[in-house]
Amino acid sequence: MFILATKSSVPILGQVAYILGCLMDGIFKLLDNFFGIENIGLCIIIFTLIVYLLMTPLQIKQQKFSKMSAVMNPELQAIQKKYKDKRDQVSIQKMQEETSMVYQKYGVSPSGSCLQLLIQMPILLSLYQVIYRIPAYVSSARAVFTDVVNEILNINGYTDIIQEFLDEQKINQARLILENDVATKESVIDVLYKLSPSQWQAFADIDKFSKFSGTIDTTAAKLAKMQNFLGLNIADTPWDIIKSALSAGSILLVVGAVLIPFLAWFTQWLNYRVMPQISSDDSENAMANTMKSMNTFMPIFSAVMCFSFQVGIGIYWIAGAVLRSLQMLLINRHIKKIDMDDLIKKNMEKAAKKREKAGLPPQKITDQAHQNVRNIDRNKNSLANKKVDLPQNSQPKPGSIAAKANMVKEFNERNKGKN
Repeated sequence: MFILATKSSVPILGQVAYILGCLMDGIFKLLDNFFGIENIGLCIIIFTLIVYLLMTPLQIKQQKFSKMSAVMNPELQAIQKKYKDKRDQVSIQKMQEETSMVYQKYGVSPSGSCLQLLIQMPILLSLYQVIYRIPAYVSSARAVFTDVVNEILNINGYTDIIQEFLDEQKINQARLILENDVATKESVIDVLYKLSPSQWQAFADIDKFSKFSGTIDTTAAKLAKMQNFLGLNIADTPWDIIKSALSAGSILLVVGAVLIPFLAWFTQWLNYRVMPQISSDDSENAMANTMKSMNTFMPIFSAVMCFSFQVGIGIYWIAGAVLRSLQMLLINRHIKKIDMDDLIKKNMEKAAKKREKAGLPPQKITDQAHQNVRNIDRNKNSLANKKVDLPQNSQPKPGSIAAKANMVKEFNERNKGKN
């Protein structure tokens, strides 16, 4: 894991990260100018809250689809069971048609909440980029390094000196980026931003840097003020803080460092608990069971990984999980008040408008889907009992009314003895 002062150049992520970086920079300047607070940890919390609040409409849409899925799943599972052991082309086609009818019946797309996820993923990944690369996006944090970096770049062989220092200090989470065999200014900032207070002291003790050790100490003091969050350095990892705190005999620092992974686990576990739980009818759904396992495993995984990630990332996880839990509680309360018939009606109206734009007859298709699926569910349909006359040795065209009528009739006949 490398912290790079240069902005992300990944397509889409780079552009989104730039916008989020401007937001992060604005938050820092606002706190500094109006409240005299220069604290990156507090900025990360406010930054996370704003980004997640802006994504609330997407969360609401996802929850609406989840509620609709809870209604649709029994019908979809019944279709899956019906064709469970059938792998021939005709059966697969019929299963796809019946599944499509269910989605048409409720006026939703099989892709469901995929669009919301596609929008959220670049935002969340870019958010990580901004937090990892604070000096690249927060101009005030970057300006702290100006004087000391200019001094370093004037020293002959500074690249080898810094690399030797990294090896001695066993700093594996930062590295120098070379251009023409010398470290770039941006990568020097990367290294300096990653240093802990004790490592800053060791850096100032380097012989060739001794003539501007005062500048190094001043920079370290300014940066420590920005990076300090409840006594923890947000650029450090909880594991490194625990090791240094045990050496110094500081129990409070050990407790604070352990609290970051613990709260990361607890808040994400809490987030899972307030999520709509999968009903017993869905217990045989493989995907549902997989999601249950993931929701149990991920909080534990986050806690373990948090020991080796920056404290700043842990703060982001905690703040994000707390906000998502509050969002979920409020959204669930809102969703419970929504009448399913009204929601289905609105979905069907939206689907009809989309089909109208595509030049298709939406109302006819929707009514047919609604009627066919209802007949499958209730095992009674006049269309199924109606004999469809076909020429001898001919089969109805797949997708035609006759084909669907025979399909439903066959379904009723197979299940007649079970009723």
